[in-house]
Amino acid sequence: MEINVKTNMKKIGFILVAVLMAGFASASSIESEIAERISKVGEVCVEGGDCATAAAPSAMASAEGGASGESVYTKTCATCHAIGVAGAPKLGDMPAWEPRTAKGIDVLYDSAINGLAPGMPAKGMCFTCSDDDLKAAVDYMVDSLK
Repeated sequence: MEINVKTNMKKIGFILVAVLMAGFASASSIESEIAERISKVGEVCVEGGDCATAAAPSAMASAEGGASGESVYTKTCATCHAIGVAGAPKLGDMPAWEPRTAKGIDVLYDSAINGLAPGMPAKGMCFTCSDDDLKAAVDYMVDSLK
């Protein structure tokens, strides 16, 4: 059996080139993924610029209406209120809500906005929610009792 050294060296060379090319392609893919992840999520628009006529992103609440109570509940409040974490009254659980609703809606609003020890954190940890968003969420939860 005769070993052809030149042929084996060519094969090894082709394999090395293929491996290097695959590595460069993978690195390029990784770089593009990183660039996509760290790209800016918005831009500043100066009045009178072309961007002023672009529509606002649909994920943002309208300026006059704010987010709906149900969407705030789903996004934030349900984390605890759907399963009763740390004693949170569950959505629609009349006996759990009765002592709270007996204190009045303003007390519920205050608890949602400012928190209530030991389990209710301020703003329910939704620091992007306005006070009106939180009030809408409270209204949604109280309305679920009817």
